Amino acid sequence: MKRIARLLGFASLPFLLLVAAQAQTVDTINPALRGRIDNIVTQVLRATGVPSASIAIVQHGKIVYTHAYGLANLQPPVPATTAMRYPIGSISKQFTAAAILLLQQEGKLSLNDPVGKYIPHLTRGDEVTIGEILSQTSGYQDYWPEDYEMPLMQYAETPQQILDTWAKRPLDFNPGTKWEYSNTNYVIAGEIVQKVSGEPLMQFLTQHIFAPLGMKSVVNFDQGQMTAPDATGYSRYALGPLRPSPKEGKGWMFGAGELAMTAQDLALWDQSLLAQSVLKPASYKEMFTPVRLPDGKNTHYGLGVEAMERDGHLSIEHSGEVSGFVSDNMVLVNDGAAVVVLTNQDAVDAASAIAQYAAPLVAGYEPALSPVEQQALEIYRGLQKGHIDRSLLSPNLNAYFNAQALADFKSSLGPLGEPLRFHLDGSEQRGGMTFRMFTITYPGKRLLLTTYSYANGKLEQYLVAPAN
Repeated sequence: MKRIARLLGFASLPFLLLVAAQAQTVDTINPALRGRIDNIVTQVLRATGVPSASIAIVQHGKIVYTHAYGLANLQPPVPATTAMRYPIGSISKQFTAAAILLLQQEGKLSLNDPVGKYIPHLTRGDEVTIGEILSQTSGYQDYWPEDYEMPLMQYAETPQQILDTWAKRPLDFNPGTKWEYSNTNYVIAGEIVQKVSGEPLMQFLTQHIFAPLGMKSVVNFDQGQMTAPDATGYSRYALGPLRPSPKEGKGWMFGAGELAMTAQDLALWDQSLLAQSVLKPASYKEMFTPVRLPDGKNTHYGLGVEAMERDGHLSIEHSGEVSGFVSDNMVLVNDGAAVVVLTNQDAVDAASAIAQYAAPLVAGYEPALSPVEQQALEIYRGLQKGHIDRSLLSPNLNAYFNAQALADFKSSLGPLGEPLRFHLDGSEQRGGMTFRMFTITYPGKRLLLTTYSYANGKLEQYLVAPAN
C-alpha cells in the first residue's frame, strides 16, 4: 500500500500527555544490545535524513524495548515518543487475512471459495479464489503501485468504486499462475469480511483481534482518525527539503493499508503470532506457508505476509508504505523475536534497513567475529580515534602510518561511528603473505579494507577505501 499523511498541529502539548507517552516506554533489554540497536537506528536516520523512527523489540516472546528517535514533527519541532501513532500501511494486510482465517475457522467461508460467491461481477470471479487474493496470485491489477499520490486520490473513494475500476478489468495473468503484488486483492478481501460477518471491517478487527490483545492505540487511518500528537508524514522531491506529505481522500486504504498504531501495539500482535494465540495452529500454518506456483517457484509470500529464510531462520515479515510513512515488521517465529520499525518519510527504506540490521542481534543468530575479524575491527576503532598499536606493524606499514595518515584516518572514519557490520570476505596467499579483504558496512555506505600479514602476525598493509 502507498500514501497518506496529514500535517498535524503541535503548537502545545499537555504535560499529562507527555507523561503518558513516557509511561509507555519499555526497557528491560540487555544494555549492550540496547546500545547496538540505538546505534543502528541513529545511523540509519542520519544517513537517510528520515525525521523519526519508533521501534519495539520482542525477545523470548516478550516486549523488552520500545523507543522513539528524532522528530515526529519538524515545524514546530516535536520529539517523537513511543505513544505516537504511525500508519503501518500494508502491514494492515495481515490483519485482513487473519479476519478471513477467523471466518474460515467458524465455517462461514473457505479459502477455496471463489470471490464471486461474495462479490458479484468481478472479472472471472467464479474462478479466482479467496486464497489467491490473499496470496497475491489472483491476477487482479494493482490500483496503487506508485510511490506518490495520484491526482485522483485527492478525492474520496469507496471500496466498491475501486473494485468497479480495477477489479473488472481483464486479469493481468491467469489465476494462480503468477505472483504479483496488488492492493486490489485486499480491498476484495475486506469487502468479503464485511459481507460474511455482517460487520464493518474495523469493527470486526477490533472485536476479534485488537481488544483481546490490548491494542488500544489502533485507529482507522483511512478515515482520518489520527490526531495530535501523532506523527506527521513527510516526503521529498528528489534531494530537496522535507515537506509535509499530501493527504488523499478517504477510502483508498480500505482492507489494504488502513491501520495506524504505536510500535508497541504492533509488537503485541507480533507476540500473538509467536504464541499463536488468536488463530488456530492450522490457520497460522496456512498464513505462514509460502505459496508455490504451478511451475514449483516459491513466491515467498503466504497470506498477507512474506515468509522469508534469513540465515536459516524463518522470518514472517511485511513492510508498509502510505503517503509520508514507511514501516517494517519482522517476526522470527522460531526464535521468539520480533522487530517493529515505524518511520515518517515515504519512498525511503530506512525502516527495512533498521529491521534487517537489528533482527539478527535480537534473535541471537548474528555470527561471532573470527579472531582475524576482531583484530581488524579493533585496529579500525583505534584509527577512528587517530592511534594504532605499532607493535602490530611491519617497518613498511609503520612508516605508512605517519602523523598525516593518522590524522586523515581519524577525520574521515571517526565521524562514521561504529560499523553495523564488519566481515571478512575472503583471503589468498601472495608474496609470502596472507591477503585479506573485509567489508565494513554503514547505512548507505560500504568501505573496503585490505590487509597483508606475515606468518608471524605482523601487518604489512591496512588500507581503507570506498567499496564499489
